[in-house]
Amino acid sequence: MQQALDDLVALLDLEVIEVNLFRGRSPDENRQRVFGGQVAGQALVAATRTVESDRFVHSLHAYFLRPGDPTAPILYDVDRIRDGKSFSTRRVVAIQHGRAIFNLQASFHVHEASGPDHQIEMPQGLPAPDDLPDFKTRMAPYKERMGEWYDRPRPIDVRYIDGDPFSRRGEPATGQRVWMRAAGELPADPTLHACIVTYASDMTLLDTTVLPFGLSWESPGMQMASLDHAMWFHREFRADEWLLYDQSALSSGSARGLAGGAIFRQDGTLAVTVVQEGLVRVGRPTRP
Repeated sequence: MQQALDDLVALLDLEVIEVNLFRGRSPDENRQRVFGGQVAGQALVAATRTVESDRFVHSLHAYFLRPGDPTAPILYDVDRIRDGKSFSTRRVVAIQHGRAIFNLQASFHVHEASGPDHQIEMPQGLPAPDDLPDFKTRMAPYKERMGEWYDRPRPIDVRYIDGDPFSRRGEPATGQRVWMRAAGELPADPTLHACIVTYASDMTLLDTTVLPFGLSWESPGMQMASLDHAMWFHREFRADEWLLYDQSALSSGSARGLAGGAIFRQDGTLAVTVVQEGLVRVGRPTRP
C-alpha cells in the first residue's frame, strides 16, 4: 500500500521545463485514457508551484476537454492571472499532442482566522472505517469479473459503506458514502494533501449519478466521462487520515449527470465540498 502511495506522490512531482511550464507523466498501467483525478491533481501542483507559500488553494474549477493519452507526457502551462494582497488566481492548461485536454482555474487565499464559522453536519451512526472491508476484501467475489483491475495497486484506501458497485445494482439510491484515505503515510505538506484529495475526489463521485436508476459504471452499454469538476477547500485536513465522502445524486438529464459531495474529517469537521458533472449515456450500442 505504501509503495502505491509513494508512486502517486512521485506522479504528482512534476518536472520543471521553464518558468510556468511543467511536465507530468502517467503511470505504466493498461488504461484507455488518463484518469481525470490524475490530471486534476497534477494541474493543481503546477498552479501551486507558482504561488507564494503563505497562500493555500481554497477553490478550483476544471473542465475535461479531451481524453488524455496515457502513453504520452502532459505539459502544464500556468497563467499567473492575478496576485493580490490576499488572493492569487491561476489558470492551467494541460496539453498533449499540441491540443488542450484539460483546463483548470484555481484561487489561493492567505489564511484569515477571523469571521463567523458554520458548516453542515456530518452524517451520524455510520460504521467506523476500520470495521469495513478494504477494497480487495470487498471485491473478492467479483475478482474474475474485474480481471487485472482487481490486482492493480491502489494508492487510496476506499471503504464502501452502502454496498459496492456490483452488489447494489438494481437497488435505486440517491447517494453513497465511502471512507477514504491515502494508503500510507504522507509528509506534512498541506499542498500535497490537497492534491491527493483532488485525485481521490474523482474516483467515485460520477458513479453516484446513476444510482437513482439502480445502475452502475459497469452496466451494459454504459458510457461515462467527467466533464467538469469543482472543489472548495474549507478547513485543514490530512489525506492520510480517514475522511468521509458523503455523495449525492443531484440531477440527471440530457445525457449528463450532476453529483455533489461533502468530505468530512473523522471528527465531523467539513474539510472539502465537491461538485462534478459528467457525460452519462446508457444503452448506447458498442462500436465494433
